[in-house]
Amino acid sequence: MRVVFGLVLILGLGLAGFAVYMAKSYIQSYQAQLEEERNNRGPAIDVVDIYVAKERLEYGQRLLKKHVRKVAFPEASLPEGIFTTEEELFPEGEDEPRTVLRTMEPKEAIMLVKVTGPGEEAGITSQLERGMRAFAIKVDVSSGVSGFLRPGDRVDVYWTGQVSVGEDDRRGSAGEVTKLIETGVKLIAVDQVANGDTTEAIIARTVTVAVRPHQVAALAQAQSTGRLSLSLVGAEDDSVAEAIEVDQRSLLGIVQAEAPKEIPKEEICTIKTRRGGEVISTPIPCTN
Repeated sequence: MRVVFGLVLILGLGLAGFAVYMAKSYIQSYQAQLEEERNNRGPAIDVVDIYVAKERLEYGQRLLKKHVRKVAFPEASLPEGIFTTEEELFPEGEDEPRTVLRTMEPKEAIMLVKVTGPGEEAGITSQLERGMRAFAIKVDVSSGVSGFLRPGDRVDVYWTGQVSVGEDDRRGSAGEVTKLIETGVKLIAVDQVANGDTTEAIIARTVTVAVRPHQVAALAQAQSTGRLSLSLVGAEDDSVAEAIEVDQRSLLGIVQAEAPKEIPKEEICTIKTRRGGEVISTPIPCTN
């Protein structure tokens, strides 16, 4: 009986040791695989919770809490002007909500440039930066780039008018001149449309630009003394236009003939002497 008990005990200890060995091998293998997976996995990405549109938001729509939600966004790719807290996005609560300035699609980040300040309307004044003023320019189909202008575009402004030329001017006569007077001016409205997301062609009668006070004076003077024409600047064009002035003579390649110069007459000095009844003139060097 004791022999049988001893054999059973030895067999049990052997099975227990084998089980411990197998469990240890399995755990070591699992840990090795886990470590290999961690090594192969890329670095962890830091994220920040920001507010995005929950649904499509149209220009002029009031932005309420039901229209937004929070999502995790990679911190390294955060755009400027995003909102991370409710206090930033709704500082006055829903009593004075912001207004949408640009159409936003679902899951698009709410940014400062896409909405007005708390309680503000989506009008012209919300699009004027500090120190800028709004000025209206009269246009037609030809001077308004055939209806291709949109709020947010940039244009060069040309003035065409008559220039009075004085007698001392080398051109010698009056003529019509076209001159570039402002470059890269931003349009903030076309007629009464201030929504930059519009896709319809607008044959405008006026466009409103954002300029500084001294530019307002220059444009007002130019508009009252001649005609203004607009030239559309490319979206990615960062070049600065040089000073341009074209008159009728330069356009047609006419060169003004210079008046012939008067050749001064050579002064001859003489001295007269009398020899008897004859008077003789002898040339001598002239002296002042």
